[in-house]
Order: sequence, then structure tokens, then C-alpha cells
Amino acid sequence: MRVALLSPCFWPEVRRGSERFVRELADGLIARGHEPRLITSHPGRRSRTVEDGLPVVRSTRPPARRLRVRGFEDHLTHVPFSYRELRAGSDDVAHAVFATDACAAARWSARTGRPSVFSYMGIPDRKNLVERRLRLETTLRAARGCSAVVALSRHAAAAFRRELGVEARVIPPGVDLDAFEPGPRAPEPTVFCAADAAEPRKRVDLLVRAFGRVRRERPGARLVLSRPRDPAAAQRLRGHDVELVDVDDRAELADVYRAAWVAALPSWGEAFGLVLVEALACGRPVVATDRDGMREVVDRDGIGRLFDGGEEELAQALLETLDLAGDPATATACRGRAEDFSSDRCTERYLALYRELR
Repeated sequence: MRVALLSPCFWPEVRRGSERFVRELADGLIARGHEPRLITSHPGRRSRTVEDGLPVVRSTRPPARRLRVRGFEDHLTHVPFSYRELRAGSDDVAHAVFATDACAAARWSARTGRPSVFSYMGIPDRKNLVERRLRLETTLRAARGCSAVVALSRHAAAAFRRELGVEARVIPPGVDLDAFEPGPRAPEPTVFCAADAAEPRKRVDLLVRAFGRVRRERPGARLVLSRPRDPAAAQRLRGHDVELVDVDDRAELADVYRAAWVAALPSWGEAFGLVLVEALACGRPVVATDRDGMREVVDRDGIGRLFDGGEEELAQALLETLDLAGDPATATACRGRAEDFSSDRCTERYLALYRELR
């Protein structure tokens, strides 16, 4: 099967978010004998490469600074070029991970009669949909025009139904169980948070404050955070007795998960919380906010704790989960839960969807 994957940006060294999803889905398709190709964009001239077995077309992305300043949705300027690349190919399915590209895929479907899939990487709530000009219109057009819409969790699918009147399939993202696997942990009780501290909705500042309470009972405990790309955000964290690490590389990220006793994600507005599953795959219990898609991951006591409230409630959840990490059965339970979300299962579910639509 020939599958065109569409992503507005893609660089081989970035393995987080939608770029990581696209790369791992492509790898899964290639391993099963299918023929994916990636249609993306960059500021330079059109280029064609093959990157780790994946054909990549980077079309021209015209400047968008003026649109951005005026509050328009991101990734609008390259859409005609993405559509042109689709029309020039012989793909059986077009699969987009951003609404603008999904509009191109929907138009391609209408012209060719071949199916298109729109995987939405977040929660389509009202606040998010009206944050940028044309975001609501673009998302609605993509969702109604594509053959199928995929949400990362039941929570995100319910938001599609409530806000847009669209029924979405649910396919959780996958985790590479070979890359994220158990190993020795640090001798000191260690909490790791992979979230971007520069994003307010990740609530890393709440975690820092709550950890101060944890240290009163666990004086030797450590809090390790992913170093923000924003230098100002990194500077704000200095002086709070936290450790910052660089985890852009997937192997480095897995090492930090393994060294930790507990992984924490105190965010709001998470469609799924893939970092939780990565930690579980490494045998580490997790702490997350009791809302959104995260409660669909942390659905039992033996793999972590959910909290609802502020510093005190988060601190209590962290202490309980540090204790849980000392139970020899915990690592096995965590790994078992992560296996429910393997990359192989994710790929197979998308292949089943492609076949159904065809």
C-alpha cells in the first residue's frame, strides 16, 4: 500500500510530538512491506531525499511572518504545494497530522476518490479552536472533508463530537518498546518531568513548588526537568534546586526515564500524555493530573497516581508514588500497561483503518 504522510515540518533530529509520530508510523509501515512517503515543507527550494528508508519531499514554504503577526493559523502558506505533491503521486491513502495539510488531503480525496485520514494531535476544545484566525474553519473543513478523523483518546474524541459535531475514531499513539525499556535507576529518589517548562499549561512551576514539600519528608530526593529551549524559562528555574537535562535525543530521554523513580506530568489539556507511556515502558510509575486523556493512561493504582488540586495534593501523590516505586511488582505492572500502547499496535490499527476506507 502506498501511503502519503503529510506534516508541515519534519527534521530527522526531532523525535518528539507529531514528527516522532510520523517517523514511527512510517517505520512501522516500511517494516510491513508498505510504501510510505512524507510530504513536508521548508523555507528553501523543493527537495527530494530518502531518510532512513523513507522518501521525503520538502516543498517550498513561503514566508508566513505577516500572517503569524496578524494572528492567522500556522502552516497555511505551503498547503497549495502539498496538494500539488499529492496530485503528482500515485498514493492509495493520504494521512495528515495537521489541519492545514488535512485540508489538502480532503481536497485530494474529493478529486481522486481515494481515502484520506486526519490524525488530530490535541484536544479540539473551544478555547484552542478560536486562539488563531482561521483555525476553527480550517479544522472543521479538514474534519468534515477527510474520510476519517482520528483522536488520540476517548476524551479528545468526545471534544470532536461536542465542539464540531464530528465522530472521530480513537487510536492512541504508540511507544517504541525497544527504545524505552527498563534498566537500573538512580540510588536517590528521583522525579523526572519531560514537559516543556516554558508552556504554562504544563504546570511545571506547580511541580517545582510541590517538590519543596516532598523534600521535607525525603531530604535526599531529586527533581530532574527537561531543559527548556527558551533561555528565559531555563533561567527562571535556576535557584529552585532542580536539575536540568537535555533530552532531545530519544536515547538520552530513555536513559533519564530509567534513572528516575517516578515520572510526573502535572499538565492541563493533554489529549493523551505520551510521556507517561514512555516512562511506564521503562518500568517507572507516574503521577498525572486527574483529567483529560491522562486518566485513560493511568487507569489503575499499581502504575501511579492521579491528583486533583494544588501543591499539597501533588506532593502527596509524588510521595505515594515514590513508595510505590519501591515495590518489586511495580516495574512489571508499568511495563505491562505500556505494552497496551506499543508502536506495533498503533501501526496495525492504522493499517486496519486504511484497508477499511479503501
